[in-house]
Amino acid sequence: MAGTNSERQLLAEGPAIILVEPQMGENIGMVARAMANFGLAELRLVNPRDGWPNERAQATASKADHIIEATKVYETLEQAISDLNFVYATTARERDGYKPVRSPVIAAETLRAKFKAGEGTGILFGRERWGLTNEEVALADEIVTFPVNPAFASLNIAQAVLLMSYEWMKSGMEDLGDVPFQAIEQRPSTKEQLFGLFDQLEEALDARNYFHPAGKKPKMVDNLRAVLSRRAFTEQEISVLRGVISSLDRFSRKSPRGSGSHPRSSKAPKEAPSDDSSGE
Repeated sequence: MAGTNSERQLLAEGPAIILVEPQMGENIGMVARAMANFGLAELRLVNPRDGWPNERAQATASKADHIIEATKVYETLEQAISDLNFVYATTARERDGYKPVRSPVIAAETLRAKFKAGEGTGILFGRERWGLTNEEVALADEIVTFPVNPAFASLNIAQAVLLMSYEWMKSGMEDLGDVPFQAIEQRPSTKEQLFGLFDQLEEALDARNYFHPAGKKPKMVDNLRAVLSRRAFTEQEISVLRGVISSLDRFSRKSPRGSGSHPRSSKAPKEAPSDDSSGE
């Protein structure tokens, strides 16, 4: 799978993800994949509809095998969270009661702090069709909800897990601007290299009567140079552009592979007149 590298460190920590009565194996698999993307590893299922293990979950997990194989199954939610110290319940609906309601950012920071303190933590996610019941939410310590379109607030269970997993990963980053890789550093071109590009391109265009009529050539050259000098090219980019021009200059349309190309069949349709006036 693209982006997967078995030689690099596998992050596997953080709160348990608890799915209450999940219905489809495919959704469980996509939850496992979302967890693996952002370093979570412990998946707990409460009374999954289609039983466990589930071949469809394995197939859609996209190689998140370490999560699927370690998944634990419980008959009740009380059993699933009995060993945990602190639990969030996810919901998109306003609930009666006095539980604090947190954003994903605050929830992730709280979970990170409790994880560092050695506490067992978890996040509850409800059924695909109607989420968690009020009784199930009551078993959690706090509620976490997502800033979504109020007129279309329902999230797919894997999407909800992905959002919380992403916030969990962010909460452990020292610099939120960090990225896993950077563009290859390249040397900026010199003006001499840029002038060489100008000369080569203008010579190739001149040979093909591009600067027509002749009286407009100075202005056309100015416009062309303005386009090419609008940004700072690197040495590699200059080299690429000059290679393109050399190829166009070397081979004509009538002989696109050079002088060694095979002659055209007499039955081939007649080619439209070429604007190539280089004599090749």
